[in-house]
Amino acid sequence: MPDLDILSLFQGVATLFAAEQTIFFGRLALIAIGILLIYLGTKGVLEALIMIPMGIGMLTINAAVMFVPPNMLADGYPVDPETGMGMGNLFISPLIAEGSKWVDILQIQFLQPIYSFSFSNGLIACMVLLGIGTLLDVGFVMARPFRSMFLAICGELGTIIALPMGIWMGLPLADAAATATIGGADGPMILFAALLLSPELFVPITVVAYLYLGLTYGGYPFLVKLMVPRHIRGIQMPPEKSRVITSGEKIVFAVVACLSLSMLFPVAAPLFMSLFLGVIIRESGLNHYQEVVSGPILYTATLFLGLLLGVLCEASTILKPEVFILLVIGITALTFSAIGGILGGYVLYFLSGKKYNPVIGVAAVSCVPTCAKVAQKCVTEVNPNSIILPHALGCNISGVITSAIFASVLISMVRASGAGAF
Repeated sequence: MPDLDILSLFQGVATLFAAEQTIFFGRLALIAIGILLIYLGTKGVLEALIMIPMGIGMLTINAAVMFVPPNMLADGYPVDPETGMGMGNLFISPLIAEGSKWVDILQIQFLQPIYSFSFSNGLIACMVLLGIGTLLDVGFVMARPFRSMFLAICGELGTIIALPMGIWMGLPLADAAATATIGGADGPMILFAALLLSPELFVPITVVAYLYLGLTYGGYPFLVKLMVPRHIRGIQMPPEKSRVITSGEKIVFAVVACLSLSMLFPVAAPLFMSLFLGVIIRESGLNHYQEVVSGPILYTATLFLGLLLGVLCEASTILKPEVFILLVIGITALTFSAIGGILGGYVLYFLSGKKYNPVIGVAAVSCVPTCAKVAQKCVTEVNPNSIILPHALGCNISGVITSAIFASVLISMVRASGAGAF
């Protein structure tokens, strides 16, 4: 890295404390949030696999403020007109327009290759879904497909509400559609859809989505307690007569589902292929593949996904005015998706003669398997003998499929309107 003029450095620091006070206090707030995410992750309140690396990335990127020559900065970074110096970092430049500048940045910023070659093209989303597929037992969906899919569709209520809300708040159609996918609570799908629909807001949409997905683990139990009375939460589901679903049947299901969904919704085909390939690896007895995919690939992809999300939480990116709109729409979408799932659970509760536990509906939000565990935890607190996890997992896995379908519909709708980046 070129030598920096000491006088310019001090002038840059003065600029930070004077002209950029909003950014300065924003950095302090984001550092505090990063520390909080690490603490809550280590305590098990939030999902540790994402929140711990995200927290350390967030606090580091906002603490390590550097003042560097403009030629080292990607487009979009602020440059002080008096000193000619800009605020940058040695981690990532998410907005790069010139090829020569891109090559230079690859040599300097150590996370740039991972961001450019896996994050900004959606590859890391496919890797995460591939790993998740090896952990999913689609037998839970096949055992009760209609109830699971019904609840999963109800769990897209937030997506349906968020789209017109985003347009009403002034977002273009493509940006509103990308933000609405947060309602599906499927991190890889949100990342993929935002990349296709709204490349300029791709970074903040993805960051906002994963911040809120981590909070579902801590926030949804309060929503369940608010909407479902204690005596209903403790309902013990009657035993079901169900046959054993063989691995061969699960493979056939995965093949047919992948084929059908890819034909109907081709824009999400890479994600369908990744998810169902993982399922087939699991059910085919390919133990070596399963060990590699469910271990090193999944956990490495998750680690770098969380770390990159944290590093992308730089104050100059997060404190843009339009990001506040994303924050409002995102929390609204996730809240109403959970409400829709629980309301769907109430529909089944009454149709079954009050034998179906409506808490299962919160698992319709496709944050696998977090929301299924949240549903079981809420029930166990009231009645330890009530086991709803198989039902919740079927609903949760169905939610992954419906979130991909809804996102595909939004992408196709935006494409047909001529908006977005295609």
